[in-house]
Amino acid sequence: MHELGVTFHIMDHVEKVAAENEVSRVCRVTLELGEVSTVIESYLQNCWAWAAKKRPLFNECELTVETLPAITYCEGCEKTYPTVQYGKICPHCGSEQTYLLQGNEFNIKEIEVE
Repeated sequence: MHELGVTFHIMDHVEKVAAENEVSRVCRVTLELGEVSTVIESYLQNCWAWAAKKRPLFNECELTVETLPAITYCEGCEKTYPTVQYGKICPHCGSEQTYLLQGNEFNIKEIEVE
């Protein structure tokens, strides 16, 4: 489970930003999580709940996750399609000349402070 490491990475980054801005408490962190990223949201939420209790800056801090849909682009017909539903082969023309446009991101979108 790499979600614990991801949690620590997020918290370390937020702690740095909070220190730079003289923030004493973070109320909410909002993440953008791609639909085909390797991070499992339920595991991440569990890790967050556990780790937030260990760091005063995050006392009762909520983690909000916004899922970004996975979208693939086809070079053959220049159309996009939902990756999870169709995979690598374009449903419009059958081409395998495709690549992921979005959906594997993992971004800190917002940090809400007291």
